[in-house]
Amino acid sequence: MASLSPFMTEKRPPAIFLMGPTASGKTELAMRLVELLPCEIISVDSAQVYRGMDIGTAKPDRETLRRIPHRLIDICDPSEPYSAARFREDALREMTKISSTGRIPLLVGGTMLYFRALQQGVSLLPAADPEVRRRLDAEAERWGWAAMHARLREVDPEAASRIHPNDPQRIQRALEVYELTGRSLSDHFHLQQREELPFRLMKVGLLPRQRAVLHERIERRFHAMLEQGLVDEVRGLFERGDLSPELPAMRAVGYRQVWQYLSGEYDYHTMVHRAIIATRQLAKRQMTWLRAEEDVCRIEFPDAEIFSALLKLLAGKGLPVN
Repeated sequence: MASLSPFMTEKRPPAIFLMGPTASGKTELAMRLVELLPCEIISVDSAQVYRGMDIGTAKPDRETLRRIPHRLIDICDPSEPYSAARFREDALREMTKISSTGRIPLLVGGTMLYFRALQQGVSLLPAADPEVRRRLDAEAERWGWAAMHARLREVDPEAASRIHPNDPQRIQRALEVYELTGRSLSDHFHLQQREELPFRLMKVGLLPRQRAVLHERIERRFHAMLEQGLVDEVRGLFERGDLSPELPAMRAVGYRQVWQYLSGEYDYHTMVHRAIIATRQLAKRQMTWLRAEEDVCRIEFPDAEIFSALLKLLAGKGLPVN
């Protein structure tokens, strides 16, 4: 008699991670899985948590969400910062609820920091300091983010190697943590207490067979978002009066560029170009994280048989695929 795989004999309840860069088709695959497996979806997206940010986050429409609910969508106002620590707390709560009913949590998204926080725990980092952030923004405006990245390399070379020079939000946060604590962000991560996730994981990563294919998808999708009313969506947020471009919600790719267009920083065509480039850079960072992730079953796209390949992987792990 053949021996059972370690995954099948594990006593911890199962959970599935479906990870991939933006525009890789994760949501569509997840919704097809829900039709065949006893799964419930938990969104792992740092922008979809915000209410009123629908088009630019590629959030499923109301009818889709009614038919196939997604947890951790629309749980915050854009004025409210949302952190990896809070995500871990929220996700663990929802995973436990789903498992208690005999169903399988299916975590879907591209916010790799959230996946890492869920698996490894989070370090106790200081809260954002508006004064420090304003000063760092002013210095970046004067010297450029490349110079700020060079400064980060001096105080935290490990973080600088992970953070792309075109990722101002993470550069700023790493410098902010160093200034507030006198200790590098990497040191904080090394000192954090790892907490074992009480689930047995099946991790699937979607990666493009050719980067040009993903770039084309990104460009096509952003133009579709514009046709659906993305500028008007951001204008509604812009005109609220209580939001600023420094908030995490307004730093989301696409929203940041449209906000700058509405602020008169550059014209419409420049906005479109910058948003597409920024989204491609985001996808590159997501793929870098995903390639470094351990124990991931990788599937290439596009592929007409991608769903069959996904089902085969899950069946091989002992999940009840019909």
